[in-house]
Amino acid sequence: MLPALSDLRHEFRPMFRLALPVVIAEMGWMTMGMVDTLMVGRISPEAIGAVGLGSSIFMGVCIFAMGLMLGLDTLVSQAFGARNVDACHRWLVHGVALAIALSIPVTGGLLWIASGLDTWGIDPGVHVLAAPYVEVVAWSVLPLLLYSAFRRYLQGMHVVRPVTVALLAANVVNVIVNWILIYGKLGAPKMGVSGAAWATVLSRIAMAAFLFATILYRERGATASVFGSLKLEAAWFGRLLRLGVPAASQVTLEVGAFAAATALAGRLAPAALAAHQIAINYAALTFMVPLGISSAGAVRVGHAVGRGDAPGAARAGWTALLFGVIFMSSAAALFLVIPRLLLHAFTADERVLDVGVTLLFIAAVFQLFDGLQGVATGALRGLGDTRTPMLWNLAGHWFIGLPLGYTLCFVLDTGVVGLWWGLSIGLIICGVALSIVWTHRVHQLERALGVLPRAESRPI
Repeated sequence: MLPALSDLRHEFRPMFRLALPVVIAEMGWMTMGMVDTLMVGRISPEAIGAVGLGSSIFMGVCIFAMGLMLGLDTLVSQAFGARNVDACHRWLVHGVALAIALSIPVTGGLLWIASGLDTWGIDPGVHVLAAPYVEVVAWSVLPLLLYSAFRRYLQGMHVVRPVTVALLAANVVNVIVNWILIYGKLGAPKMGVSGAAWATVLSRIAMAAFLFATILYRERGATASVFGSLKLEAAWFGRLLRLGVPAASQVTLEVGAFAAATALAGRLAPAALAAHQIAINYAALTFMVPLGISSAGAVRVGHAVGRGDAPGAARAGWTALLFGVIFMSSAAALFLVIPRLLLHAFTADERVLDVGVTLLFIAAVFQLFDGLQGVATGALRGLGDTRTPMLWNLAGHWFIGLPLGYTLCFVLDTGVVGLWWGLSIGLIICGVALSIVWTHRVHQLERALGVLPRAESRPI
């Protein structure tokens, strides 16, 4: 059962101090995509749809590789909780090596997809813009994966401010380069949607470079320990992948479901696709808060597990869930009260606005459950359980939500609104199920007081 607020109050401040910079970083990450959509929105609804579709394809392909780095949350935080800094360094080295290896097939896969987009049945006006966008943004895979490894390492050691600064700086770079390349300012060619893609590439390079410089600066007094960790071992990769593969699968299943929905929406009229893209931007933006809380929860729970503190792990998880519930309830209220005002930030097209208001209503329905499943996933990851969220995302999104949405949209001819109701049902299932799973894990923790392993990464 949920503990009393008085039992959690000592966790509020450390959780908030860790979560706030991470949330700002997640918001900064999402803001980059929203800025791209806003700045190409002046061109046409097709441009909005192309950027949204291209971004969804990129994340649908790249997200699994990024998700593999989530294993570092558990491994670095538990090692840090056990005061084993040398192990933290070794996990960083193995994470970077994995990022470099993964970048080759992922980049190649994106270029292959871009070359075959004409067979997807996409509106011709959208396709002609989306294919070049994907071809360009594919070259941001390596810096993005390196950034992911650097970020997970720093977060696991309770260093989060540089992550926030990196995202804020990258947003500045993105806005400036977008302005120059999209509209052809300062003597640059007018590149339109492709200019937005090049701005994204340069922004991701800036993020990775900043975090790499941060690590070098922080570890300048421990270079022997860091460079002494350069030896790669199969057993360490094995531990990282045992945690990372289920975590990556879970993220891929969730993001992939929405990427698939965007691909399906690409078969509808450009106005419906544009409304879908704007509404999904808002839903994704609000989700960045529970996603940041989820990362903070994973670190706080992992630290407690590393030092053998079962009650502390339980308090950290419940506090993260409480924070997520409070925020997502507020976001739902905002979607219900001022939907048209929110949509006007992107477009004045009445066709887009009419559909978008309905989509934001549906988004308000699933906000609470989206927050629950996101935060519970992070709390379970702190315990070393990445398999359970994967299984529930597979069931909720791919066995139920997406098939139901397809049926409503194309078979019953309800359009993009039906597609969104299907996705909503999938999120509700995941939110309820993972909340129950966390409650069960808490009961296990209470029965195992004082017997948690200090630096293990297996589920409890």
